[in-house]
Amino acid sequence: MNPARRCSALLSQLCVSSRGGPTARRQLSAGAVSDPAGPRYSGVRGVGVKETGPQVTPSRSSTTGAAAVCPMGGSSSSSSRLFGTLAPSLNSSALAQTDLYPEECPDQELDQDQAEVSPDQLLRECEDALQTRPARPHRDLVYPRGMAPCNHMHSPSIRVMQWNILAQALGEGKDGFIRCPLDALNWQERKYLILEEILTYRPDVLCLQEVDHYYDTFQPIMASLGYHGSFLAKPWSPCLDVEQNNGPDGCALFYRRSRFSLQSTAHLRLSAMMLPTNQVAIVQTLNCRVTGRRLCVAVTHLKARSGWERLRSAQGADLLQSLRSITSRGGQSEAASAAIPLVVCGDFNAEPSEDVYRRFSSSPLGLSSAYKLLSSDGQTEPAYTTWKIRPSGESCSTLDYIWYTHDALRVDCLLDIPTEEQIGPDRLPSYHYPSDHLSLLCDISFREEPHRLMLG
Repeated sequence: MNPARRCSALLSQLCVSSRGGPTARRQLSAGAVSDPAGPRYSGVRGVGVKETGPQVTPSRSSTTGAAAVCPMGGSSSSSSRLFGTLAPSLNSSALAQTDLYPEECPDQELDQDQAEVSPDQLLRECEDALQTRPARPHRDLVYPRGMAPCNHMHSPSIRVMQWNILAQALGEGKDGFIRCPLDALNWQERKYLILEEILTYRPDVLCLQEVDHYYDTFQPIMASLGYHGSFLAKPWSPCLDVEQNNGPDGCALFYRRSRFSLQSTAHLRLSAMMLPTNQVAIVQTLNCRVTGRRLCVAVTHLKARSGWERLRSAQGADLLQSLRSITSRGGQSEAASAAIPLVVCGDFNAEPSEDVYRRFSSSPLGLSSAYKLLSSDGQTEPAYTTWKIRPSGESCSTLDYIWYTHDALRVDCLLDIPTEEQIGPDRLPSYHYPSDHLSLLCDISFREEPHRLMLG
């Protein structure tokens, strides 16, 4: 099967195999979609760099109407062909998972003989399916403090994406986004928006929260694109309280198999004051095939809502203790506890003023928050990473972070934050953005180790 037909077959199968969430189409109200601000990215990785890159003309048109679409959102004849070859795995993966919370759970690798689909072709399929939706706000890649692009003296950068994608059951059933039309939350189109965002930036490491369509959507798609995936559900997911749910939500971690090999995986259920909680984390130690260096990556999602600050702090302390153990080299002193460079991504549900933020910024692991580098002083977090309107009022907060070991890693560039005008008066989620949280993305690279510098 040629790559184009394989992409079509892959997307079609998701059209018929995805479960959960209301499937009936809702009528769009007139004038519900506002004009997008600025151009969208094309499928080419790295376009839109603020200091050096050109502006890109939108490849997906912005319209204010919506046509009836097939269950996956496509209206062309090709949409009905999408996704046939992965039918066996799509139909059986969710049923095969019996133990959701093991401490160690190496994920099954994609068959080495299975051909990968073309990300460019898959991106075009997404764009075709989203022709009736406005384009996403344009976002630039920004070099912190005028830093130039990496040259040959530095190791090739590693692209990391962090994103709370909004669990489908919560978006439609519990979160109460009063300014977001229900039709904008329809999973049959919203999943295309999520996939389009991922395919536009093509991270080497992808960290997601609130994933309730892992086995029927993200695992098969990402595997077909050459990624290895790991998923850990919350023990008592609020998604299960929603009628027609797709199972529990949880955290997912994907890495590109051409860039990394897997050394170890730890699935953690976070504790607070010696008691297990409902929050989890995935920690993987990876071997970089390009540099031969090791990298530890963690993804987590801490307890939500105000009033739970002490619990979040305790969860953060528990996670940091586990990370110190995982990244240290046994038998050595505490000073060497961060021997393996570390990246921690997550929705911490905590503003920078909270104690859990201070725990991470002052940890012996030597962690810094990447998105502080967008500020003029390099010390201030963005004004928001989530902006939503609920019955209780409007909430504009910074809750999402990418932490990294600053002595061992450097941040080469970051994806900037959309402006208030770009987000729009109805805030998030919306017709042009699928989640109530913004995706974060940065390119990082290994700093040269002292002994390597001396050898040079």
